[in-house]
Amino acid sequence: MSSQDEQIQQRKANLDALQALGVATYPNRFDRRDTVSALVDAHSAKSHDELEAERHESSTSGRILAMRSFGKANFLAISDGRSRIQVYIRQDSLPALDFDVFKTLDFGDWVGVEGRLFRTKTNELTIWASRLHFLAKCLLPLPEKFHGLTDVEIRYRQRYLDLAVNPESRRVFETRSKVVSAIREFMTARQYLEVETPMMQPIAGGALARPFTTHHNTLDMDLYLRIAPELYLKRLTVGGLERVFEINRNFRNEGISTQHNPEFTMMEFYQAYSDYQDLMIFTEELFSHVAHKATGGTEVIYGEQQISFAAPFARLSLREGAREAASRALGREVHLDELKVGDSAAAIATALGVEVLPGHGAGKIAASIFEARCEHRLIQPTFVYDFPTEISPLSKQRADDPDTVERFELYVAGFEVANAFSELNDPVEQRRRFEDQLKDRASGDLEAHQMDEDYIRALEYGLPPTAGEGVGIDRLVMVLTNSPSIRDVILFPLMRKRD
Repeated sequence: MSSQDEQIQQRKANLDALQALGVATYPNRFDRRDTVSALVDAHSAKSHDELEAERHESSTSGRILAMRSFGKANFLAISDGRSRIQVYIRQDSLPALDFDVFKTLDFGDWVGVEGRLFRTKTNELTIWASRLHFLAKCLLPLPEKFHGLTDVEIRYRQRYLDLAVNPESRRVFETRSKVVSAIREFMTARQYLEVETPMMQPIAGGALARPFTTHHNTLDMDLYLRIAPELYLKRLTVGGLERVFEINRNFRNEGISTQHNPEFTMMEFYQAYSDYQDLMIFTEELFSHVAHKATGGTEVIYGEQQISFAAPFARLSLREGAREAASRALGREVHLDELKVGDSAAAIATALGVEVLPGHGAGKIAASIFEARCEHRLIQPTFVYDFPTEISPLSKQRADDPDTVERFELYVAGFEVANAFSELNDPVEQRRRFEDQLKDRASGDLEAHQMDEDYIRALEYGLPPTAGEGVGIDRLVMVLTNSPSIRDVILFPLMRKRD
């Protein structure tokens, strides 16, 4: 029998012993007056004499994360996930049954404690227990108590265990909650209406991505888990809702990496009578606000870099960035015109070792060069703007350059965290763009956009000048919590099935 099997067997024996004592092994409730964190916050600065004078009686609860005995003196350390407090156990200070309960406890059990606060000879804030209540048995041994849970795969698969023993993991998800709250606060303060749009859609639209497919039995129709809420949110703007936003879950049937999870969270919003330049200023204000609310300031550490979310952010044209990178790598001056012609752009990409697939035009190739050569260099918040029309089927073209759309992506720490553009509101041009995408689908591009006749019909009723943006909440939280993987900031990331 392994050591772990022996521990499990002993824990089950201790549970049987509790039942033999007549103790409720899974009680329905416990009357707690104080959390451990509240006790520590309120009394950790008080001296021995102050605590003796107050004789504060507490009633708290938590998980046992340490146990030790010195003759008649026994100590527990219990935690509510944020803070720990020591508990002093003496046989002559407890009812006989409570001390018998103490003798059945294991590392990881949940207990309730009543008693007064004092300081030990080593000056540690402690509860002198007058009552001890059993609340739940930990039947499986927790990870080694001094080093926590370090196996990354177990942390992701068993997040409950990660949260139980790794305070840093809890801090990450508390920060994530602050990020979402700060976004909602920022948007509603600016008269944005929060809405909800369908998560199951008859047409996968609003982005270039492969969808997940499902089937509705009663209606006998295939549906897609949404890849974006964009086309529904813009329908609302057609209907007269000038400022709308949604904090949403999106699903994309794509690869998994440190920056990609098939299920992820975005905040997407639309503002009538605006363009992408307006949203750059808006985004600077939004990110500065969220960083301050979530972390206390606009400066954060990510890896070995200090990143500033203080406005203004840097700005870089996509084609200009690709041109500069190609010039450095090839040792010659590459001109913008070369990146606007398919053959010359393909030749430059090939020389740089960037793959060019059949059917890729100059715009797609320029974007591929930028992705391969520039993205990882964009550590400080940077707006990459003016994208090729070829890769932006829902964006409005620039008046002076039909090959370029009014679009930007915000990069931080070397990856994209937001995508925005002036919305295409010409139904004729939108149909033409969808038809071009259908040609790409026919050529084998499974991420190309589908035709959406109802969305075109909505545009025919009139969409005012509008700008819209999607913000990747998971990636933003990665930066604000110094987390190297998107799985670190998603409570239950998708994992490969294991036997």
